[in-house]
Order: sequence, then structure tokens, then C-alpha cells
Amino acid sequence: MSKQLPVLTTDAAGCCAPLAQMPLPAEHAARLAKAYKALGDPVRLQLLSLIASHPGGEACVCDITAPFELTGPTISHHLKVLREAGLIAGERRGTWVYYRPVREAITELSTLLVVPQATATVS
Repeated sequence: MSKQLPVLTTDAAGCCAPLAQMPLPAEHAARLAKAYKALGDPVRLQLLSLIASHPGGEACVCDITAPFELTGPTISHHLKVLREAGLIAGERRGTWVYYRPVREAITELSTLLVVPQATATVS
């Protein structure tokens, strides 16, 4: 059985406030870094994109492997990394596993990197 990392969520400490708004606490940085590291591989980034953009909000593993020239075990490994990082969730239905994005986790990652536009001052 694989280790499941906690789902990334917002909390009272403001872990998903943009970096430019407040310093990120060390424990949140360590947790979020695991998710960013999972996205650091082009195949995993593509897999997440395929799953997130699939009609109906979920994708069968049988529908997302075709674009890659990789073996089934390699695709399974990449999906496991995304799952352990809390970015996708899977559900077995018969022979196939269906994956869906964990939107809260993806939103937290994207919110963290928002940098507000500097307002121009008129002289």
C-alpha cells in the first residue's frame, strides 16, 4: 500500500496566501514542495493536464496512456507519484482505474504563485 500524503488545503495559518503577501512557514513549504516536485517531470505534468481536462472531470487510465511512448508500469509509476503528492485521486472500477484531479490541491499550488501587479505611481 502506498503512502498517502495529506491533501493540500487552506487553513487558518494562510498556507495558500500568495508568496508575495506573507512568508511561507517551513512546514508548509516542505509539504507544498512535494507537490511541486511531482509536477517537475514533463510526463507527470502532461498526465495531470490530460486528467484535469478530460470531459466529465475524470479519466480512465486506458484513455490517458496513448499519447505516451512509455510502458504501462512507467505510466503507473508517474500516476502513483501524482497520487501520493495529493494531486489526483483514483477509483478502481472493474479492470480500470479512473483518475480525477484534486482541484483544491491544484488551486492551492496556483494561488501560492500569484504575484500581484505593481501599481504604477504618477509623478
